[in-house]
Parts: sequence; C-alpha cells; structure tokens
Amino acid sequence: MFRKLLSHIGKYKKFAVMTPIFAALEVFMETLIPYITASLIDEGVSAGNMGAIYRYGGLMLAVAFLSLAFAILAGRFAANASTGFAYNLRDAMFRKVQTYSFANIDRFSTGGLITRLTTDVNNIQNAFQMSIRMAVRAPLTLISSMFMCFVTNVRISLFFLGALVVLASVLVFFMRKVTKIFEQVFKKYDLLNADVQENVSGIRVVKAYVREEYENEKFDKAARVLYDYSVRAEKIMALAGPVMNLVIYALIIMISWFGANFIVAGDMTTGNLTSFFSYIMTCLMSLMMLVAIFVMLTMSLASGRRIVEVLDEVPAIADPDEPVTEVADGSIDFTDVYFSYKEGGGDPVLRDIDLHIPSGSTVGIIGGTGSGKTSLVSLISRLYDVSGGSVKVGGVDVRDYDIETLRNKVSVVLQKNVLFAGSILDNLRWGKEDATVEECMAACRAAAADEFIEQMPDGYETHIEQGGANVSGGQKQRLCIARALLKDPKVLILDDSTSAVDTATDARIRKSFRESIPGTTKLIIAQRISSVMDADMIIVMDNGTISGVGSHDELMESSGIYREIYETQTSGGGDFDEPAPGKEA
Repeated sequence: MFRKLLSHIGKYKKFAVMTPIFAALEVFMETLIPYITASLIDEGVSAGNMGAIYRYGGLMLAVAFLSLAFAILAGRFAANASTGFAYNLRDAMFRKVQTYSFANIDRFSTGGLITRLTTDVNNIQNAFQMSIRMAVRAPLTLISSMFMCFVTNVRISLFFLGALVVLASVLVFFMRKVTKIFEQVFKKYDLLNADVQENVSGIRVVKAYVREEYENEKFDKAARVLYDYSVRAEKIMALAGPVMNLVIYALIIMISWFGANFIVAGDMTTGNLTSFFSYIMTCLMSLMMLVAIFVMLTMSLASGRRIVEVLDEVPAIADPDEPVTEVADGSIDFTDVYFSYKEGGGDPVLRDIDLHIPSGSTVGIIGGTGSGKTSLVSLISRLYDVSGGSVKVGGVDVRDYDIETLRNKVSVVLQKNVLFAGSILDNLRWGKEDATVEECMAACRAAAADEFIEQMPDGYETHIEQGGANVSGGQKQRLCIARALLKDPKVLILDDSTSAVDTATDARIRKSFRESIPGTTKLIIAQRISSVMDADMIIVMDNGTISGVGSHDELMESSGIYREIYETQTSGGGDFDEPAPGKEA
C-alpha cells in the first residue's frame, strides 16, 4: 500500500528529501541552545562576567536565528511536498474513476468516492507532512535531548528515562483505544456525505413532498452517530492530557529536589540544572509529538487503504489489444445474449436475446418497469459487457472496438438527463467539442429545443445551473437529445428521453429524426405507445426476455402484453398519449 501511495509523489520528491535534512539541522541548533544557556549562566551571570554574557548571548542569538531559518525552510519544503503529493493523489484517483465502467462505479457509492477524494486524501496529506518533518524532528529531538541529559547528569537522567518509559506506555495505551474509534469515524463520514449529496440533489422533491422534517431527522441521525464516536475519542484524549500533566509536574518536582541536592553538594551547577530542565521539557514535548504522529499515521492507514482501493480497481471494460477504430454502419445484432449485473453470477437481467436490427431503421422498445429495456441498450454502447453471447454494431463485436470510437458513434441519451454548469453552448459541445454555433442550432432544431432557447434573454449563451436546475424536465431532455445529435452517430439511443415533453413535441422530434438523420439507427425506449407505434420495428420486453417483435399492427394481433398496454393507454375516450385524428404520431 505504502509503495503504491508514495509512487504518486512524482516531481515533489525533491521537496520530500530536503524537508528531513533541514528538520535535522533545526533540531541540532535547538539542542545547542540550552547547552549555551548553561555556560552563559555559570560563566557569565554567576561569575559576574559581562564579556562572557555578551559572547554567549551573541552565540545564542546566532544559533536561534539559524534554527529559525532551518525551521522555515523545512516547513516550506514539507508544505510543497505534502500538498503536491495530495494533488497527485486526487488527480490520479479522479483520472482512474473516469476509466471506470458502470460496473466499477456500482461498487463505490457517490458519497464514498467524495470522502476518498477529500477527507481521506487530506488525512494522507497531513500524515505525509508529519512523516517527512515531525516524524524526523521528534525522534531526533528526543534522542539528542536525552543524550544531553546524560551529558549533564547521569543519575538524574536514569531516573528521568525510567519515568519516560512509563509515560510512553500510558500514552500508547490511550492512543490505541482512540485509533480504533477513529477507524469507525471514516465509515460514518461516508454515510453522512451520502445523505448530504442525496438531499441536495433531490431538494426539489423533498420540498414538493414536504419531507424537510424527515430529511432533517435522517441527517441528524447520521450526524449524531458521528458525534457519538467523536465524543468517545475526545473523552479518551481529554483524559490523556491531565495524566500527562500530572506526570510532568511530578517529574519537575522530583528533578528539582534531586537537582537542588546536587547543587548543594557541588555535583551540579545552577546552569546545568537550568539546561537539564530545558532538555526534559523538550523530551516530553517530543514524546507527545511522537504519540500524535502515531495516531495520525494509524488513522491514515484506513484512508490509505480506501485510496488504494480506488487506484487498484481494474476497469471492467477496456480497449482490446488491436481495437477497431471505425464503425461501418448502424446495424445491431444480439446473438444468444445473457447478462447479469453481478459479475460471475446473480440473477440474469437479460437472457436468450436474439435480435437483428438493420442500419437506419427506427426501433421502439416498450415494456414494464424492470423488464430489461435499459439493460438491453446499455450493452450496445458497451456501458456494460455481456455475461454471455455477443452484441455487434456494424458487423463487429462491440468488445473489439476502441471504446471512444464506439461511444462516439453510438450516442446515448440516458434516463437521468444531466446538464453541467455553463452556457447552453458549453453543454451542447459535450457532443462535439469544436461544434460551430450553426451546428449547435441545427441540432437544437432537430431536437425541438430551438423554440425555448430563442425565447431566453441570452439565447444560446444562457447560463445553465449545475444539474440543469434552471430549466424544466422537458427542456433538459431536448438539450440532451441535441447534444447527442451533434456526435453525428451511427446509432442513436433514447432511453425514455421524451417522457417529459408533450405528445405534439414528441411527434415533432420523431418527424425531425426521419428527415434529418435517415441513415442513423434510432432506438427509442418509451412508456407510451404513441412514441413507438410508427417505428419500423417494435420490441416488447418482459422479465428480461423479448416477448414480441413486429410492427404496431402485427403486435396488436400477436402480443397480449403490447395489446394490453395499448388498450390501457387509449381506453376511456382517448388517453393524452393517443395522437389526435389527422395528426402524425
């Protein structure tokens, strides 16, 4: 794990190397100051020698200045190294997520990925900064200060060393308990982030159903669990503080008593005792710092494992060794297709699918909720791979294509239409990065989106809020269709993508498709019969299988499911989905 993480230091390695060097120099200078102080007191203050006071005072200032300079450089290099390391980790994780297939993304929750990219990387960043600076500085300071204690007085140092071992054992006991609690805290952060993300993205539904109180209670429950774990950890840490202070004060009293006796006996000078106190306080502070480093590193282990999970995740879908880079036409062939979302098993979502769609045809797909409609079309653009059998586009197995080539030529408008913050033109150019304004306008005309865009004050430069919050559902659908058309696809898939538009606009869009993209194969998943009844071929899905294939008239004769859907939607004097007499459906 550590090797995997550290491989992402990259160009910031030089800062990581320079930090401990300057930290060591800082420690060396700090260790000299109490030693010089002892000489200043004994040879200057006690002896009344002003020359010695000036000499040792000037030396102390010089050493303190060097210590400050080395500390600044160490801090600067540590900041550069740690923030650079965090930047590289986030960048690597984000790029890896972009390579995931839908199957990979299904393994990680949105809240979990956000926590890994933010909180977990922050933990690793802090742990890394402490490792290259404080984890070098603290033990060096402890060792050097302990050495100087023995140089000053061996007998008191032996007593202090014994107390130090006892104190370290007590602190480690406390910190081990705290660490176990913090490991649980990260899991609770995932749940909290998931609640926030879900609530914010669905805030309009929350308000429409007056469920604010319910959402408040749900969030409060998640926050309360996190609070409880944090309080448990803080209680233990709060207990460690007074214990630490008690031991420190006891040590000071005992060492003061021993030191006073040694001074009276002539075995120790006042300056030696003063410097000894400086060294023991430095030792104690270093010990506390080592414990804090231990806690931080232990906490970061959980974060590191979570980050490596993202980096080590193998994309379920990847380019073949020699990919095909051209799609000949829009013909689609399903042969003995079997598909399950759970890799290696699980209940089949699709089974025994044999289907052959000529290039340029219009195909309607209809069926009940959960019948497998979306799963069927997801295999065409290789958003998922088949579990058995094959899917071909343009006569070539989709697994043999370069993924970018395939998805550029198989354009999908998903059920959940997503727009991004930016202008309408910015969103449209997701379909074609270098599309001209004229091309964007033509695509919008084909998608019947031009009529509402032209009524907006800024037209095609109108700003779209994140997620398309400032446009209606129907407008969002038409913009997503226009974006898909800009790719000039061989196959266009609309996954219930006109459900939010009225039947007249739906009919206008389908008429536009026949006129503007006659050579493109069009697959239209719909809930309403009127959206598919004029298609060249209609596929009826039922429980993961194809129940019927044919034209509207043929299915009215042969398919009980299709006939039932039609009669349900057109009964009672005509459903709003039924086209008016004389109007094109």
